[in-house]
Amino acid sequence: MRATLSGRLLGPESSMELFSEEELELLDLAGIERVIIVACGSAYHAGLLGKGAIERFARLPVEVAIASEYRYARPVGDERTLVVAVSQSGETTDTLAALEAAKGFGGRILAVTNTRGSLITREAEVVLMTEAGPEVGVAATKTFLAQVAALKLFALELGRIRGAVGEGELLKLGRDLRMAPEKVQQTLEMMVGRSHYHDDVLEEAASLFEEARCALFLGRGSSYPVALEGALKLKEISYLPAEGHPAGEMKHGPIALVDEHCPVVAVVGEGFIREKTLSNIEETVARGAKVVAVARQDDEAARRLSRVVLPIPQAPEEVGAFISSVPLQLLAYRVAKERGLDVDKPRNLAKSVTVE
Repeated sequence: MRATLSGRLLGPESSMELFSEEELELLDLAGIERVIIVACGSAYHAGLLGKGAIERFARLPVEVAIASEYRYARPVGDERTLVVAVSQSGETTDTLAALEAAKGFGGRILAVTNTRGSLITREAEVVLMTEAGPEVGVAATKTFLAQVAALKLFALELGRIRGAVGEGELLKLGRDLRMAPEKVQQTLEMMVGRSHYHDDVLEEAASLFEEARCALFLGRGSSYPVALEGALKLKEISYLPAEGHPAGEMKHGPIALVDEHCPVVAVVGEGFIREKTLSNIEETVARGAKVVAVARQDDEAARRLSRVVLPIPQAPEEVGAFISSVPLQLLAYRVAKERGLDVDKPRNLAKSVTVE
């Protein structure tokens, strides 16, 4: 994350250096009227977080499409449509096909990838690299966080160019985003420090899944894509069926699954959505759910409603998705290890999906 953000943020004595003048001319960001993010798996969840950032900072409509569906959807667009293709490997067949579909209607193409020289870097007009380094494990963790960082950077740049965000707010948002690596480090220390307390928290949380038949992950706002990603991580490496849902959608169907054998993992979040999320958690507890909450360590309401709280530090709103993702990654890791599974090489999965 530090490498992805380094040198790319607006500072008191520096300008944002995300794209060259030639790249800015190719993208023509001032003339863009619509953004489509195409991606698969974890990159799709990163795209959902990117959508929220772009709509807030640039005030542009954003669609996030699953690449394997987009390619067959007869997509509509023109030269004022920017298509952002997100792929860790840069070789994902469905994402490359979606990119070709976008070229068919004349859309401008930006690729976000972690792999220099990959196919996507040759097909896109402009490339925004994440600097996560090689990720050996099949289930994306650090590359997911780097993609979110890159998309937030892009949202700030788009907002700046379009004049949708003032310079003072840009500086504040830049300061907040610059704190993200440090806050992730703090989260890791809170979760996997050397004291027995940290081991006990993860062990206690993992124990709730010993007799589980499924798991539900809940969140609101930016915590919803985090919940989706947490559910995917648990599925990928523990093989436990898991679903992510907006917390407010529970009563529209998913709450039927809730009982003592279906743990609920709730990303509490901050601000005005926190109270709503706590209310949704309370509804699941009333139906016998064992709840794991991702919340600030001093959040007494979350602690009262939950069996276990996976702690995160106090942080600005723009950092919330980063620090909330880390405990869910560690939870999936611990559940899989308790089941005696290979967390780096889960069955049936490949690091790069190069077939349809």
